Amino acid sequence: MKKVSFVIPCYRSAHTLPHVVEEIDRRMETLSKYTYDIFLVNDCSPDNTLEVIRELCKDRENVKGISFARNFGQHAALMAGLRFSDGDYVICLDDDGQTPAQEADKLLEKLEEGYDAVYAKYDHKQHSAFRNLGSRVNEWMTRIMLGKPADLYLSSYFGVKRFVVEDMIRYENSYPYVIGLVLRATQNITNVMVHHREREEGVSGYNLKKLLGLWFNGFTAFSVKPLRMATAVGGTFAGIGFLYGIYTILKRLINPAVPMGFSSLMSVIVFFGGMIMVMLGLIGEYIGRIYISLNNSPQYVIREKIGIEE
Repeated sequence: MKKVSFVIPCYRSAHTLPHVVEEIDRRMETLSKYTYDIFLVNDCSPDNTLEVIRELCKDRENVKGISFARNFGQHAALMAGLRFSDGDYVICLDDDGQTPAQEADKLLEKLEEGYDAVYAKYDHKQHSAFRNLGSRVNEWMTRIMLGKPADLYLSSYFGVKRFVVEDMIRYENSYPYVIGLVLRATQNITNVMVHHREREEGVSGYNLKKLLGLWFNGFTAFSVKPLRMATAVGGTFAGIGFLYGIYTILKRLINPAVPMGFSSLMSVIVFFGGMIMVMLGLIGEYIGRIYISLNNSPQYVIREKIGIEE
């Protein structure tokens, strides 16, 4: 029998998490050819999520708990769950019930067909307008920076085969980005349609700051295209500045009475100075992340393991 491991990052999900686990149990009971286990990763949630995880682990032998010492983010929680998982297939989903665990069989069917990874695609997303905007920006970023196929939809509900997981967990740098790791491992990826539910309670944990940090993780950890774009932009503006300088000299030669504009000169200096600072900041971002990685800054720190044998 093949084994399926479910990995669920948990944050402010004390009320929704038991329903998600129960839904996994009900679905997997109908799929007799699989065994399964569930890894619940508490990302230092401020509510009583950890106590709920303890109760779930106490009642079920196949439910395991991991608790972080501080908040490291969703992708770090996924990496922790992936490292402890041992299933032939691994399915990652959310803790809020929006990603329907009862449709996990659709992901498994695609994996059985021969795909290395499968992402859920929603018929109608129930996210807020802000989250939908963030998803569109993330879609553009992964397509331009990471080479994602244009027709592939990416979401937080996905399944991968064991060899993909083994490649993903080799990544030990401080800023994990799960989408980039999947795309690095394979291009044999497909989508499957599932129903996206409304959030049972609470709001998304992703604010603008966290979304920006996630995007920075993606394109600084897995692509040098931003640096190449900065080089291209710098070269373009340098060319524009050179042509403008020739234009100014010719205009002065043709009509010596033309006054030299102090305001236009200052505006050009300020503009190009700003562009230079933006590019230096981008380079500094890469260098800073290299420095942190060389210092062996951990992806996460585990305070407690529940039901996991050493």
